[in-house]
Amino acid sequence: MSFQFFHPYETPNFIAALVMFLWIPFVFWLFRAFPSQRAIVIAFITGALFLPEAQLIIPGFPDYSKISATSYAVLFFTFLFDGQRIRQFRLQWLDMPMLVWCLCPFFSNLSNDIDLYDSIAFTLEQTMKWGVPFFLGRIYLSDLIGLRYLAIGIFAGGMVYIPLCLFEMRMSPTLHIMLYGGFPHSMFAQAVREGGYRPTVFTGHGLILSFIMITALTVGVWLWKTGILREIFRIPMVIAIPVFLLTDIFLRSTGAYITLAVALALLFSSVLIFRSNLAAYLVIGAVILYLYLVIVSDPPRITDNIIDFLSKYVSPERIGSLQFRFDNEALLLEKAKLRLLLGWGGFGRNFVTNEVGQATTVVDSLWIITIGSLGLVGLTALLSSVFLPVIALINTKCPIKVWDRPEFAAPGVLALVLLMYSVEILVNAPVLPHLTLVVGALTGYVLSPSRRNYPVAPRGKLVVPGSTGTVA
Repeated sequence: MSFQFFHPYETPNFIAALVMFLWIPFVFWLFRAFPSQRAIVIAFITGALFLPEAQLIIPGFPDYSKISATSYAVLFFTFLFDGQRIRQFRLQWLDMPMLVWCLCPFFSNLSNDIDLYDSIAFTLEQTMKWGVPFFLGRIYLSDLIGLRYLAIGIFAGGMVYIPLCLFEMRMSPTLHIMLYGGFPHSMFAQAVREGGYRPTVFTGHGLILSFIMITALTVGVWLWKTGILREIFRIPMVIAIPVFLLTDIFLRSTGAYITLAVALALLFSSVLIFRSNLAAYLVIGAVILYLYLVIVSDPPRITDNIIDFLSKYVSPERIGSLQFRFDNEALLLEKAKLRLLLGWGGFGRNFVTNEVGQATTVVDSLWIITIGSLGLVGLTALLSSVFLPVIALINTKCPIKVWDRPEFAAPGVLALVLLMYSVEILVNAPVLPHLTLVVGALTGYVLSPSRRNYPVAPRGKLVVPGSTGTVA
């Protein structure tokens, strides 16, 4: 048994180990102190933002890590105190992509002659990272009130992170080192950008932090626009949103700037002007078309076109970084095509290596990791898990034209967050359980029998029982 960071160069300190071991009793306290919906939202968002980037490796069991710790705790207390909710769960068609995504590692490993024990271990790890958050969102947060708690929680988590981001912008990304004894990834130099520092706080990388913050800001803007929130932590939204925006600007992530601007433009234009579902289909179509062109082309010309276009507007340093990603992805994709259906399985077999077995490529994006290790089956399952709930949502209970109504603002903006995530995995590899919680919650909401959980209110009026439009 060993306790270590996700990179081998430093060892977590006593505080990191203590926090990880105390996390389960903390989640127990949350369930005792708050209603179950709020407890789950607080647990997953707090875990994503504040647990150390470390893992406890126990032979014979899935790793106990930042990503899986909340899943272990919440699932355990659900079995212990709320077993009836689990017994009432029924598998339905919209659950199938996530089921395939969780089981795919087992068959990918077996197809590569990896032994049964390791295949089961890989599958359990995948299930704890993805399947359990999906399942918990599905059974706990699948009504409009649960979705609203989740949306507010995402924005509140971003608000809490603002002073921590500002600190690291000035003092360098040192909070994880100061509290937990080490840097969360192996390349501190990547935190130096454009004459300043790109904050990391307690996330795995500055790029992951940037994505968390831009999605939180997007959610906050829409909750404010639709009248759901007038203040948060006793700070008026008219102050909170500009401060949040300025913080995001200084995160020094070009990709995050582009994603945020496009997401807000699509949100406001689609809801307030065109009142159409077209924008959602355009994003989904663009992601699928990009992956198709990259996979079937040899070499993938679309990446050259992207570089040529962006080089007119983006600094040479950023273009060089993007070109480096594309070059490595081309090498990884070439190997992935040798086992295209089910991939190479786990344990780094998808990497390109030299004659002594050392990896010679850098893996940045989740899609290339997925197609390399789990093949087209895994990549299709991942994309279907993200896209199908959004498609079902906008075609049944919550078309884009009603997202400006307070009762539908939360599911609407959370669907947008999933579309943002589908773009993010083309360039980065964030595994964020609180967003998998969103996938499960939207899936459960779409599959719920009632059309609405409470009557439609006039615009600008809140309808959640007991809501005051504030978060204290």
